[in-house]
Amino acid sequence: MRKFVSKLLCAGAVALAAFAFAPESTFAAGDPPPPPKPKPKPKPKPKPKPKDSRLNDDHIYSLGYWQAKGGEHAAALETLRSASNQADPRIQTMIGFALRKLGRVEEAMGYYQKVLAAHPERTNTRQYLGEAFLQIGDPAKAKEQLALIKSRCGVACDDYQALLEEIARFEKRAG
Repeated sequence: MRKFVSKLLCAGAVALAAFAFAPESTFAAGDPPPPPKPKPKPKPKPKPKPKDSRLNDDHIYSLGYWQAKGGEHAAALETLRSASNQADPRIQTMIGFALRKLGRVEEAMGYYQKVLAAHPERTNTRQYLGEAFLQIGDPAKAKEQLALIKSRCGVACDDYQALLEEIARFEKRAG
């Protein structure tokens, strides 16, 4: 009896395996093949976030710088004032530059002095402040800025050389 039960269990296991691994359906010869299973649809891609059309402060500074250096002082002033970080010393220095070139020297000097109070090492701001002093006819104060630039970056740096040239032009015109 034991052999019979064992054979029965073995036969049942074989039948179960055959059923489990058999194709889903069997077809007679000549039957059409079943339609293909639909492929699962891929998940939709998330929509790209709309790009912020505003410029960041680095781009604003760069644009304002080149506008100011290109003689577009009013446009540079408008660009620079659109920066979100108005305390950025680069932005403040270039606002001062644009104001000075527009003839608003006293207002420009306020920007330069504010920058230098927080960042006394900024030699380009000192150069522009020196040029502002020349614009109002005070070469002694321009030379003070020249000496401060020299103490920070030496006589070979661009800011020193530029202010030195402006002072020489001023003195030549003054006779």
